[in-house]
Amino acid sequence: MRNLTDDLWRHASLRQRAALQVNGPDSPDAAIIHTATALGVLHRLASSADTATEALSLLHELQVHQVELELQDEELRASRVELEMLVNRHLQLYDSSPAGSFTIDQKTCIAELNLAAARLLGLQRPAALGRRLDSFLADHDKRSLQSLLLQVSRGEEGAQCEIRLNPVDGARCTARLSASVDPAGPRFILAAFAAPDARGM
Repeated sequence: MRNLTDDLWRHASLRQRAALQVNGPDSPDAAIIHTATALGVLHRLASSADTATEALSLLHELQVHQVELELQDEELRASRVELEMLVNRHLQLYDSSPAGSFTIDQKTCIAELNLAAARLLGLQRPAALGRRLDSFLADHDKRSLQSLLLQVSRGEEGAQCEIRLNPVDGARCTARLSASVDPAGPRFILAAFAAPDARGM
């Protein structure tokens, strides 16, 4: 059986060949030309007893390809729905965690935080984004935080420190921090566990 692409090219008009060369094979015009040419080829092949069998084979090939594309589209749609559900679930878990979670850069600017972390700072989440976490700390706690980030940068595991947060609402609290390198980029992920009896001290 002849290659379908060869048949389409052989039966294409000069105008169609020129359009393909000018516009490229991926242009919308090229797709229309290919479709129209394919139907023309099939019609001519089906009209002749000598090539009717080949026409059926080509038609079958096109039908199989169409079904394959439809199945791929269904799989992509199902994957997208599954991925969206997974992302939403992770976001819910992130925000419902009782531990504060911060994503910060080397200068401690807050890129992301969950609701518990925003509460530790006495702020609504949007107001906390972009602020420096160390702006809520006394000088000695700033040094503790930088030391923790340095340890994590060196690959030390299990590094922790204790800091005293000075939230906007004035209700200070002590929190134990653990840190890890953010796998998504040159940042750090902090988990903050507030002492249950330290709030407001």
